[in-house]
Amino acid sequence: MRKLAIVNGPNTNFFGIRNKAQYGSVTYDSMMADAVAYGAERGFAVEPFQANGEGRIIDHLQELYREAEAADTVIPLVINPGAFTHYSLAIMDALESVRERVPAIEVHLSNVHKREEFRHVSYTARECVGQIAGFGADGYQLAIDAFKRMGY
Repeated sequence: MRKLAIVNGPNTNFFGIRNKAQYGSVTYDSMMADAVAYGAERGFAVEPFQANGEGRIIDHLQELYREAEAADTVIPLVINPGAFTHYSLAIMDALESVRERVPAIEVHLSNVHKREEFRHVSYTARECVGQIAGFGADGYQLAIDAFKRMGY
């Protein structure tokens, strides 16, 4: 099976605990288990990763790049940068640096465009293939399907 990475940013590990009205009651662990199973049905070995720190996310993106380069392959990436979406130039730069070997689709559970004004801006989406927002936990599955349709 082909590897597909999922990277989740700060506070995403509190899905199902934090702000249930906005993010729903499905827990992070359940979401990732569902994504792993869904990906396997579509030929992907899904590997989730979560970090609350910007540096750890950047390090992981670079590790994915090195892994893909060593194997002379591409590793599709589903990323939910959490709040880093709206201000992390460092993660945006990391996505730009790795996009040749690690193309990304950005996912948000909520429709960020219907929320506070500052959430309408995504620096990280500028370096992604696309963005999926507002479909709850199904956003991960939609991104997996998008990569499958793109031939990854």
